[in-house]
Amino acid sequence: MLFKKKKIKNLVFNNRIVVSPMCQYSAYKGSPSKWHYKHLGNLIKSGAGSLVVESTSISNSGRISKKDLCLFNKEHLNSHKKLIHYLKKINNIPIILQISHAGRKGSTHIPWVKKNTPLSNYSGWQTFAPSSIERDKGWPIPKKLNIPQIHSIINEFKNTARLAFKAGYDGVEIHMAHGYLLHQFFSPISNKRNDLYGGTLKNRIKIHLQIIKKINQITPKNKIIGVRVTGKDHLNNGIKEKDCIHLINKLKKIGLNYACISSGGIIPITNMNFKKGFRVKMAERIKKKTNIIIRSSGEIFPISFMNKVLKKKSLDFIAIGRKFISKKNFIYNDDSKPSYGKKPKQYWGCF
Repeated sequence: MLFKKKKIKNLVFNNRIVVSPMCQYSAYKGSPSKWHYKHLGNLIKSGAGSLVVESTSISNSGRISKKDLCLFNKEHLNSHKKLIHYLKKINNIPIILQISHAGRKGSTHIPWVKKNTPLSNYSGWQTFAPSSIERDKGWPIPKKLNIPQIHSIINEFKNTARLAFKAGYDGVEIHMAHGYLLHQFFSPISNKRNDLYGGTLKNRIKIHLQIIKKINQITPKNKIIGVRVTGKDHLNNGIKEKDCIHLINKLKKIGLNYACISSGGIIPITNMNFKKGFRVKMAERIKKKTNIIIRSSGEIFPISFMNKVLKKKSLDFIAIGRKFISKKNFIYNDDSKPSYGKKPKQYWGCF
């Protein structure tokens, strides 16, 4: 089952394994660096059926760190074009670009310098969020977005998607999870607005619907639209599975082709249990209630367990990230470690 082909629209995936997007914090002025060619050039030879390129910012203020990949101007476009051309020559599999706005989670240090630590007021930038609520103690209070600013962000998502298609990506994946801006709008923990973009679930997901609708209008027939979305916040007063199901069903009607189910992250500490396949059951329930193509991640291995999950139709695709880096050839059961020499700093959390 793991190596059975699957189509999304007219895009063919040779197997059900997806390389997860993994932030490298190594961009040069927002563009892919030599490291991205090495990192992604290795991963595209891994045997996976598709690859999702790391979270890429739609604007300067939407960055996580100063070293984030970006795609919102001509220079970025040209650099992404070159990267895709290079990768497709190695292995012509579907390549998706994950696009995002960090919101209140932005303006941070690179994680191997200071993990989960905001930059100082002197070296950082103003962050924005649905409400003026800091992410955690010691984090700066973000500015509450006004309606014109929200509309501007919606158009920035559309612009980055348009540039991604132009660069040669086979699709875009809008990041609506892991505590970033669209997760902040979705969750009642971080969204305390009392206007059209807050309060009820209908209002809290308005921006998500508007973004997908705008992107769908400019998506070529041979390209796909996905989301990475939070199944639940793992907190009593947070997002519940039924909220995620409602959101996906709404998005599906206006052009969504697949959803990657994640969870947690709206605040640094949540009640999550990182056991084997800890998101599989939740993703399976969401799949049954939405009837859309579903991907998920989170301790879904070894290979025998991956096959079991796919045969049961709990998931359509399985995303793997760190295993591709910590094992020489994870797909083909080669448990030997790759020979990097000195471990690259970008792989700080992989071993």
